[in-house]
Amino acid sequence: MPVRTDSFELHGLHLSSGAGRRLDLYVSVDPLVLGGERYVIEPAQIPARLDVSRTTGEGYALRLRFDATVSGPCVRCLEPAAPKISVEAREVSAPGGDAELRSPYLDGELLDLRTWARDALALSLPAKVLCREDCAGLCPECGADLNQAGPDHGHGERAPDRRWAKLSELRQE
Repeated sequence: MPVRTDSFELHGLHLSSGAGRRLDLYVSVDPLVLGGERYVIEPAQIPARLDVSRTTGEGYALRLRFDATVSGPCVRCLEPAAPKISVEAREVSAPGGDAELRSPYLDGELLDLRTWARDALALSLPAKVLCREDCAGLCPECGADLNQAGPDHGHGERAPDRRWAKLSELRQE
């Protein structure tokens, strides 16, 4: 059975250079706030797979994979949305190397799995959290849910904006 962990001590794996291990763990991910709306991550403890490989020297190559559901309001119609997100993230840490080769989630031999999982999930989210791919959103006139209103929903012709009236006098020849 996988072990729940929010941080993981890599030194305890006793990996030699070039060796690797695959671990099945549970990790918690804090709720996200996007556009002022709160999105809850489900399940509360996400089953995750962590691949750890020891690089030459004292570094590590890390890979994290998991699936989670992000529950909150649809950005178009405000109805409940719960898309399932697949996450795959990689990190490399090579102490003494360039700053790009030092993982912000690894402090010495201690891996901050909870923060890494949250950041990886946030980067894997679609640009818009929708209740369904073809969500029609809300009517800009009356605020009706266009998913339920049907194709005949309308408000008739509006009177033209008088601020644009002078443009109708222009002639193209």
